[in-house]
Amino acid sequence: MNQFTFSLQATDGHARLSRFDTPHGPISMPAFAPVGTLANVKTLEPRDLHELNATLVLSNTYHLYLRPGHELVERMGGLHQFMGWDGPMLTDSGGYQVFSLAHRRSLDDDGVTFRSHLDGSSHRFTPERVMEIEQALGADIAMVLDECAEPLEREYNEAALIRTHRWAERCRAAHTKADQALFGIVQGGIFPDLRLQSAAFLTELDFPGYAVGGLAVGETKEQMYTTLDETCPALPADKPRYLMGVGAPEDIVEAVYRGIDFFDSVLPTRIARNGALLTRDGRLNIRNQRFAEDQRPIAEDCTCYTCRTFSRAYLRHLFKAKEITGLRLATIHNLHFMLGLMEEIRTAIRGGTFADFRADFHDRHTITDQAVRHAQRQKRAASAAKR
Repeated sequence: MNQFTFSLQATDGHARLSRFDTPHGPISMPAFAPVGTLANVKTLEPRDLHELNATLVLSNTYHLYLRPGHELVERMGGLHQFMGWDGPMLTDSGGYQVFSLAHRRSLDDDGVTFRSHLDGSSHRFTPERVMEIEQALGADIAMVLDECAEPLEREYNEAALIRTHRWAERCRAAHTKADQALFGIVQGGIFPDLRLQSAAFLTELDFPGYAVGGLAVGETKEQMYTTLDETCPALPADKPRYLMGVGAPEDIVEAVYRGIDFFDSVLPTRIARNGALLTRDGRLNIRNQRFAEDQRPIAEDCTCYTCRTFSRAYLRHLFKAKEITGLRLATIHNLHFMLGLMEEIRTAIRGGTFADFRADFHDRHTITDQAVRHAQRQKRAASAAKR
């Protein structure tokens, strides 16, 4: 019996409402996965994630391999039992972390040798080794080892794509865990022909799901959106589509508009720990002096625990005093915002109103990217036509 089933429930333009069933429960999509790099979403506990209605959590293969080690996690019953999270989980391949540490690694067609950022010790990742690690960790979704190349360099992307495809074949052959879905990763930088070539090659390998990697790593937002315009239609309609490492609210809305199903990013939790709070009107820096005596919640229309209970003045005090509680309360708010945004998106797609939702979101959100302005113009044109 297949433990992974994908069902497309509704579409609104290219936006998709869907469900992906896993051994640890269903994921309603579009979805956002909080990142628990070291088997923990920083400052939160699994019960917090349940209360926030998170349905998918991501952990990092590279970091867990180095500390505490995948063998230990396996002996402790796997990642779910080790961290006390009983919902769906995803592990990335560690490829992005390895390739982002260019001064610490050497690359060849067989794999990559790198030095640990913790103690400088030498390690080797091959497709087969990464499959061994991810299967030991035991997440519901695992990712193939790929090469995340500089997105604007054509010649390098051509070479990296060949390597990524060969590694995908080797990962597919080495992966034997029936209760874990292995996803392929489409690469190719910002170059449409390379993205289409990658999508076609990986589709032939018949992965249970497909990720779009190598974006939000140096290209402009417009380039990212254009790349998604080209790539998403080339992916199988009956498989989930995952945009890796993208978490800005405006980017999520635009990616859903183009057919992406789920996302992960450290953005909402990382900026929370720096005092940046997400609202429908843009980010709010709670450290600012103007909030010193502000009795309002972070957002008047927010129903999270933080906004129901505490004032901006109190949160600012916690950050200025370097109290850990401030980091926790800010993280709760930002994840509530992100997961609530996904619920609003799902509701809009279900009701056939996603185009209006997209335009309204950008009207209020303080972003001036060209693609966003295009959505605003579409809304005004539609309103004019109705009149």
